[in-house]
Amino acid sequence: MGATGSSPWRRRQGFGRSRGGLTTKIHLRVNGAGLPMRSDITPGQTSDYLGFDLVMDNNLPEPSVFLADRGYDSDNVRKTMESRDVVTVIPMRKSRKLRVAVDRRLYKLRNLVERCFNKLKNARRVATRYDKTAESFLGFIDIKSIRLWLRHLST
Repeated sequence: MGATGSSPWRRRQGFGRSRGGLTTKIHLRVNGAGLPMRSDITPGQTSDYLGFDLVMDNNLPEPSVFLADRGYDSDNVRKTMESRDVVTVIPMRKSRKLRVAVDRRLYKLRNLVERCFNKLKNARRVATRYDKTAESFLGFIDIKSIRLWLRHLST
């Protein structure tokens, strides 16, 4: 295997090459209270489109609004959410030819997702990905998510 390739084991475990070396991208679905609903991981260089499919399965209640960063800006994502009668608020990529308006007031609520990431990454084990396998890394993300839910429910 060359220096630029990655082994099948690494891809299965969520490791991928990025500018910073071996990385893992966490995809997170958050509810209106900023609590994690679903999480998954992909190798660091993987497009966000794949993460959309992983966290937006149909077995959870439909959101009324889908807030995402510009990494999720694609016609396919927009059409999927439109077919589910979900308002899509995603800033456009700079390369987008067909311009799409964004409700900036609504987009400010996306900080709920970023704050959830911050709470998850307060656990050093999540922030630095010490775990060798994807299963154990996702398990610890789930444990941290449960702790966030318990803290929210106890208040």
